[in-house]
Amino acid sequence: MTNKIYEVAGHRFSILGDALCQAIEQIAGFVPFEVEDGEPLFTFAEGRDVPVMQDVLYEFQYEDVTGRFGRISQGFMLTLQPAHEEPLHLWHREGDGEVFLMGNLLTYLFRFALWVGLGLMVAPYNTVALHSSCIVYQNKAVLFLGESGTGKSTHTRLWREHIGGAFLLNDDSPFVRVEKGKVWVYGSPWSGKTPCYKQERYELKGCVRLSQAPCNEIKKLSVLHAYGAIHPSCPPEFAYDASLYDHIGNFIGQLIATVPLYHLACLPNAEAAQLSCQTLFL
Repeated sequence: MTNKIYEVAGHRFSILGDALCQAIEQIAGFVPFEVEDGEPLFTFAEGRDVPVMQDVLYEFQYEDVTGRFGRISQGFMLTLQPAHEEPLHLWHREGDGEVFLMGNLLTYLFRFALWVGLGLMVAPYNTVALHSSCIVYQNKAVLFLGESGTGKSTHTRLWREHIGGAFLLNDDSPFVRVEKGKVWVYGSPWSGKTPCYKQERYELKGCVRLSQAPCNEIKKLSVLHAYGAIHPSCPPEFAYDASLYDHIGNFIGQLIATVPLYHLACLPNAEAAQLSCQTLFL
């Protein structure tokens, strides 16, 4: 049986089965993350007998897809239902080292399901995918947070254009991991509309939550406001289950105790990028 091994955020996992391996080969972003060997932490495998979702915790829409995330007996399940197509199901039972998938392996469904499945498996290891854009400067990572459309990609582009040596690590979903008192940011196979797939990691210098404004102003956030700045960038599915949210809450607590968080109200101009850079690095 075909088997491929990948590593994201320092966690190795295997893709088992001909259909899943063929499907992941269609996702260009995974190529830099494939490794030749190593003991996987868990496995994505082809499932049978789709379980019943007993409790829908979170329902959402993206593109033409209706997504549902919820509880099954002793575990979790994700169902992605595109319009006029068969669904894709993913499920995992707590304490088990396997995540199962069954159904429609269209690339955009499979990519999203892998993101949720990986997030489930690495959350107990202080590792979370944060919806953010990550720039690297002076060998340190900076995360820019904000709702879609607030200018994260624009701001990192301004860094690259006006701050010498700055480069993009990931433009949508870097993985952040707390390890032995330090916070590291890892590139990932998910980078939104900007293809940027790097098997690299950098220590986190700080986080900046962005909002649009008629002028540029930055301020450091208190602990309470820092928690509120990070929380919306965590996977929303995990906020509706107590056991999953314990991991998320613990992760956020360690992050804000280790690195500073700021709020930048800004215009989409070079001065905004220079202000955030000077605040973080001077």
